[in-house]
Amino acid sequence: MDRLDNTIRPYAWGSTAAIPTLLGVEPSGEPQAEMWMGAHPGAPSRTERGTLVEIVDADPEKELGPAAVAKFGPRLPFLLKILAAGGPLSLQVHPNLAQAKEGYEDEERRGIPVDAPHRNYKDANHKPELICALTEFDGLCGFRDPLQAADLLAGLGVDSLKPYVDLLHAHPEDAALREVLTAVLTADPEEMRHTVAAAAAACTRLGGRYAPYADIAHHYPGDPGVIAAMLLNHVRLQPGEALFLGAGIPHAYLSGLGVEIMANSDNVLRCGLTPKHVDVPELLRIVRFEAGDPGVLRPEASTDDEEVYETPIDEFRLSRYVLPEGGAPRDLTRATPQILLCTAGGVRADGHELGPGQSVFVPAGEKAEVSGAGTIFRATVIV
Repeated sequence: MDRLDNTIRPYAWGSTAAIPTLLGVEPSGEPQAEMWMGAHPGAPSRTERGTLVEIVDADPEKELGPAAVAKFGPRLPFLLKILAAGGPLSLQVHPNLAQAKEGYEDEERRGIPVDAPHRNYKDANHKPELICALTEFDGLCGFRDPLQAADLLAGLGVDSLKPYVDLLHAHPEDAALREVLTAVLTADPEEMRHTVAAAAAACTRLGGRYAPYADIAHHYPGDPGVIAAMLLNHVRLQPGEALFLGAGIPHAYLSGLGVEIMANSDNVLRCGLTPKHVDVPELLRIVRFEAGDPGVLRPEASTDDEEVYETPIDEFRLSRYVLPEGGAPRDLTRATPQILLCTAGGVRADGHELGPGQSVFVPAGEKAEVSGAGTIFRATVIV
């Protein structure tokens, strides 16, 4: 197996302290948002054998296993991250596989450079993802019941929100949610800035269930995404709890430290809370206008003390082991590629001593025995 040296991405929304605290190093004072573990070309993990991209490209079947290559192609299908949100991320959705392929091919035909600011589809893959909290973790996930959203907006006492409140009482609910989100994102920018300012002041004054939106407005004053965020479920995960975010589900992370895993893609359609491009027509094509419970996941016990976060896709499988002091070694050998990440305590992985935030890549079929006293997350695929 290979010890990984991973890149930390300094996005503006990142926490200045959470990742340094996990790693046991001094903060630099700069935001440290995400630590990437995998073979994404934007920031591949480094090893003594070269980058993980170079290692996989040199012999995909040896590193990934024949079954994974046959099912997903000659690349590592997932990207694992430690994510540290010090402020809200953009409100966003991801396309399904068919939408991603169609959108990517269309933008290629139109000759839009892949790094153009207005480009929606960086690749032809979908991007389902899972976030597992390491600390208390706040986020937004999926639409509220329209009547609950109407009640939340009405409680602010802002006259310019009344048309949205009225629309949310209409039927059917998917049409009501579509009309309100469309109206919010296409409203006159100056009028929306005034509406958001009035809503933000009311959220600050009222506190309680409005507190998350006061904080969002503090980071993104005047952004229509502040109102769009109030259409979504607010979720507070406790350590060990997780959210699965499938195609078309609007979501945003607000604060906290977590382990995130996703299909190896960079396709994002933004709804707001961002200075980046918002393509409203394409966004409305992708969003699933369905209200429902966000579905907090808790790990399910499997064999040999493994706790699995069950999801409906095959590009990744995330599980964890909480290893007790003096416990017997665990054999994690598997016919698929793995990344093992320590998040607490100290773990030995076939000669590699791993502390919090440290990780290794295990090629398919390679022996993987772990021991020690700590928590280790295991990322692999289903074939």
